[in-house]
Amino acid sequence: MGEQKGSTNDATKLSLIFLKSLFARFGTPRAIISDRGTHFCNDQFAKVMLKYGVTHRLSTAYHPQTSGQVEVSNHGLKRILERTVGKNHTSWSNKLDDALWAFRTAFKIPIGCTPYKLVYGKACHLPIELEHKAYWALKHCNFDLKTAGDHRKVQMNELNELRDQAYENSLIYKEKTKKIHDSKIKNRVFNVGDRVLLFNS
Repeated sequence: MGEQKGSTNDATKLSLIFLKSLFARFGTPRAIISDRGTHFCNDQFAKVMLKYGVTHRLSTAYHPQTSGQVEVSNHGLKRILERTVGKNHTSWSNKLDDALWAFRTAFKIPIGCTPYKLVYGKACHLPIELEHKAYWALKHCNFDLKTAGDHRKVQMNELNELRDQAYENSLIYKEKTKKIHDSKIKNRVFNVGDRVLLFNS
């Protein structure tokens, strides 16, 4: 009974995290791909996904390669940390924020922009830039809600166009990579009597 209550609490927490941290900040996605953990496979999570019209897809069991983008991102972060962390590897947690900032603001060829721009729709500005431009922005906005609202709608449309463009760039990059890979494959011609290795002999 206690175990079941604990899992229910976990499911409730996860649903709240999705609603507050992800959906409220970035909007509801079209689909979510997750593993087959009990956090994602329960009635409460399914109800939340159904309510907001999100398609929930499950990855193959014991197959982490399903989340390919996550694997690529983790590999990139690992390389950054390997270069920045010294001989004392316990300092990696202190360097993680800097590594994440470097990763998010670096230009990615497959999507044709930075991950930061893909999420927020604008270039990453340093605090010193914001400090000097804060008064100008406040004066420019002038607390006119209609103007600010219209400007925000334009920004949202631009962000959608940017994401569509990033998706197309990603597909083009994948096609080019596949062509390069396929060009290196050599076609083998086997004759009767040749010794070959069978996959399942």
